Parts: sequence; C-alpha cells; structure tokens
Amino acid sequence: MPIAAMLRRIVLFVTLAAAAGGAGAALPADTVRELAFGDNDAKIKAIHDLAATAPDGALALLEALAADEVKTSGESTVLVVRGGKVVDAATGAAISPLPEPLDDIVVNNRVRRELASAMAALKLASPDRAVRLAAAKALQAGADEGVLPAIERAAAGETDAEIRELLTVSGASIRLGSPDKEVRITAIRALADSTSPATRTLLIGLLAKKGDVWAEPDGDVRAEADKSLRAIEGRFATGELLARVFSGLSLGSILLLAALGLAITYGLMGVINMAHGELIMIGAYATYVVQNLFRQYAPGLFDAYLLAALPVAFMASALVGMAMERTVIRFLYGRPLETLLATWGLSLILIQAMRTIFGAQNVQVENPAWMSGGLTMIEGAVLPWSRIVIIGFAFAVLGLVYVLLNRTRLGLFVRGVTQNRSMASALGVPTGRVDMLAFGLGSGIAGLAGCALSQIGNVGPDLGQSYIVDSFMVVVLGGVGQLAGTVVAGLGLGVVNKFLEAWSGAVLAKIIVLVFIIVFIQKRPQGLFALKGRMADG
Repeated sequence: MPIAAMLRRIVLFVTLAAAAGGAGAALPADTVRELAFGDNDAKIKAIHDLAATAPDGALALLEALAADEVKTSGESTVLVVRGGKVVDAATGAAISPLPEPLDDIVVNNRVRRELASAMAALKLASPDRAVRLAAAKALQAGADEGVLPAIERAAAGETDAEIRELLTVSGASIRLGSPDKEVRITAIRALADSTSPATRTLLIGLLAKKGDVWAEPDGDVRAEADKSLRAIEGRFATGELLARVFSGLSLGSILLLAALGLAITYGLMGVINMAHGELIMIGAYATYVVQNLFRQYAPGLFDAYLLAALPVAFMASALVGMAMERTVIRFLYGRPLETLLATWGLSLILIQAMRTIFGAQNVQVENPAWMSGGLTMIEGAVLPWSRIVIIGFAFAVLGLVYVLLNRTRLGLFVRGVTQNRSMASALGVPTGRVDMLAFGLGSGIAGLAGCALSQIGNVGPDLGQSYIVDSFMVVVLGGVGQLAGTVVAGLGLGVVNKFLEAWSGAVLAKIIVLVFIIVFIQKRPQGLFALKGRMADG
C-alpha cells in the first residue's frame, strides 16, 4: 500500500476512534436531528447521507445509535450517553449535568439493516485490513444504493486485490437494481472480470425465467449478462481444471513416494515385500514422536520439527527394514511365494506392535505454520502449501535416489549385484552387505513417505495398508527396476485417477484403473519401460 494512502487511513481511523470517545468534530446538525426525530424514511436518508459524505464522527454516532446509546431531550437536543458521560451528538461537547428526561430513539429492523450497511461502508476507511475485509464481506451480503458512493470511493482507493474485488462486486450488484438500462449493462460488464462465485450466482439470477416472465425483462441486458456469465464460467472451468491437475499431481507424488522404496526392494532386488506399507507407517509414527518431543521440550522451535523428523523417519524405517532383511528375507531370495507370506506375517507383527505402543486410535500430526494455508492462483484453484511441499519433497527424494544409485559406490554395487550377482561376488563385492544396505535404503525411503503422509492425514496402525496395493501397481506399470517408469506411472495414475473420480466417482475410478493395468500388463508384461535386473534374468 502507498505510504500516503496508509497515512490517510490512519488519520481517518484515529479521528473516528476519537469521535467514539466523545471528542469528535461537529456533524451536520440537521442530519443528526433527522436521525433522532425523523420518521423511518428520514432516519434512513440521514444514515445514507452520513455514509456518503463520511464526516468525522459519523461512524461513532452510527455505532452509538445501533447500541441504543443515542437519546433525545426535549424537541431538538440529541445526546450520546455512554459510560456515564453525556455529549452532544452533533458537536461532541460534553453536557453536564445530565438533562432530564431522556427519551430513547425507536430503531426498527429496517433502520437497523441500513445502519449495519452504513457502518460497514464507513469502516472501509480503516487502516486495518481485517476490518476492511470484514466490512466488504458484510456489504456483499446486502447493501443498497444509499451506501454506493461510499463503496465506490473505497474501491477507488483500495490497494488490496481481494477487498477491491468484493467492493467491485457489491457496487455492481447495487447498480443492477437501477431502472436505467445503461447503468445495468455497465454493471454487468464490470462483473465480467470478477472471480467471485457470488458473481456467477448473480448473473444466473438475471437470466432466470419464471413461466413466461424473465427476471431481467430487457433483452439487451440479458444478452450482456449471458456474455459475462460465459466469460466467468470459462475462468471457473480453467480453475477447476488446474485444481484437478494439481490434485492429481499431489496424489501422484504421494504414490511416487510410497512406491519409490518398493522400486528398490522389489524392482531391483526382486523381493515381494508385503510389509512395505508398515515401513511407511513406522516413518509416520516416527514423525509423530518427534513432533511431541518438540512440543514438550522445544515449543519455540516447533515449526522446525518436520526438518528433524525427516532423518529420524528415514533411520527408523531403514533399521527395521535391515533387521527384516538380515533375519528373514536373506534366506528367501529367489523364492517369491515364501517371501510374500513371510513379509505378510511381518506386516501383521508390525501393525500389532504399533497398536501396543501407541494405541489402536489414530493420532494427529500437526502441520508447521509454514505449511498451513494455500496459494490461490485463480478462483476455484486453491493449492494447499502442504501439498505443494510434498510434491517438491517427492522430486527431491527422487533426485537423491537417482544420484545415490548412479553416482556413488553403493549405487554401483547395487547395480552390479542386480545385473549379475555371481560376477559381482567374484569381483569382491560383498553381496550380502549390499543386499542389506539396498533393502535399508528402500525401507528408509518408505519412512520418508510416511513422514510426508503424516502431513495430510491422521496416522494410525493401518496407514500402510492403504498404499501397498497402489505402490505395487505403480512399480509394475512403470516397469520393474526402472525409476523413470515409477515416476511416470505414479504421476500418471494420480492425474488419471482424479479425472476419473470427477467423472465416475472414487470407487469406480479405482476399478477402472485396476482393469486398465491388468489389460496393459497382459499386452506389455515389461511395463512402460524395459525390464532389467534379477527378475529379467529369471
């Protein structure tokens, strides 16, 4: 906001505040008398005059009237009685002693509605954005032509885009009630640039027809309304499309995180790990534990707990994964059915262990402040920061895994053992240790997926069960052992699933995706990318 505009608003607001305490400047005496002694129409006209001209002390007087603090004495004296103090309503001069008798001013519901609109219009000059925003929303809910000058004056000087949008819509809505055809057309053209859902409802109302009678009798006005409505609906459709694509990418990034670890343990090592979902769950519970530790011992650093939770979640799942590989899985390489049954049993053990330690009920992990809220691109497309961060995090993890597998000694060993285990062993590669570390890497990535998932939902013992089938579908569809295939399949399934949900519902969308994958694998067993690794040799 320009400094000059801010200073003007501050000066005006301080003046109004001073007036509220009884030290305001003089108000038009005739207007004040009409407000107190006039009939309802005269009162409403006086209210509109105060809102239109906005003299110093107008807001304080209207607030006092709404609070039944304005009294009359005799046939011409109007007073504000507040907190034991009495001041002249027009001049702000203190009155002592208290005149007797004092009479109340009758304010019916119709006058109170006009009072509320006028006070909201005057509050548009406040330097506080929250006050102006609340006032603009109140005016959008209902205002008439009497406050139109105040709305237009505020809109012309408003620098906040959201508030200016609300004021523009409110002003145009009022002008739509004008008997002048050109005024209504001008108002409709102004609404064509609006991004508010209320505008769409307003224009649809103009185009409504009851029997043979149009809500808007003039054909030219209806044509302009139809044109503006098409422009608004085009923007809304674009917003909905953007929101759906983003939602699909968000779901795809979650599937990518969940499947990335499986792409190593199953894709590269050929291990059908039915406990992969429980490794995700362990990462989520590790995040929950770190959150509670920060809340108890370092509340001032709470917003940083997620950064500390990432290595903890990775290590917790990696250690459990390596323990599984050393104690059970190492004896089952090359025996997929036995591996499947053994890891399924391990998954049940892990689920029951979490229920014993943390209870059967879900626990809640709180988002840090910097992941709260969202980014509004256009109307109908609000992108939550939590989802944006998860998408970026998924690609960061993908990049690190790629570098690890293709630019490090461990990655060289993993690829060597994957392609030709006996030759790698003959060259001195410690295949057993490589198996353990590779399985630990895949398990640790599952823990990172659990850390991310904790930010978008509750954490419970059954968390991993929701992702194990989807993870296997992503790996198989993308091509076993192919990170590129995992990325394409994960993001592709996420976007396709969201578009199908909008068309057929969530359950039917899942069925359609599953049928598609079955048919696809029948036609192309190697998946989207060529199969490599031990399973190819087998």
